[in-house]
Amino acid sequence: MALERSQKRDLRRGRVRRKVRGSDERPRLSVYRSLHHLYVQVISDESGATLVSASTAAKGLRDGLSSRRNVAAAKAIGKAIAERCREKGIEQVVFDRNGFLYHGRVKALAEAAREAGLKF
Repeated sequence: MALERSQKRDLRRGRVRRKVRGSDERPRLSVYRSLHHLYVQVISDESGATLVSASTAAKGLRDGLSSRRNVAAAKAIGKAIAERCREKGIEQVVFDRNGFLYHGRVKALAEAAREAGLKF
């Protein structure tokens, strides 16, 4: 029986999460991509806390975007999350693509965060 799209993503997410673990020194950069928005969190799995977050749904970021669901918006979110991480003193993270394939918006976000100074 063929699996549905969400079931395939759940399997990929499980494979990625078995290997990716965030610590206080090197937290996990988690990406969630919906049809309309892109959400990013920097999470410490040891303390179970979200340290930094950014999304296209946030009021401060959505005003400067022409569209919230394209590669340009993903680049803006990547740059914003990197700046917020550097303000908190976070230099290195572990990238968690959360079961999404590494292309398009997810890839643009990762590359923009790297260009802005975040190491992963």
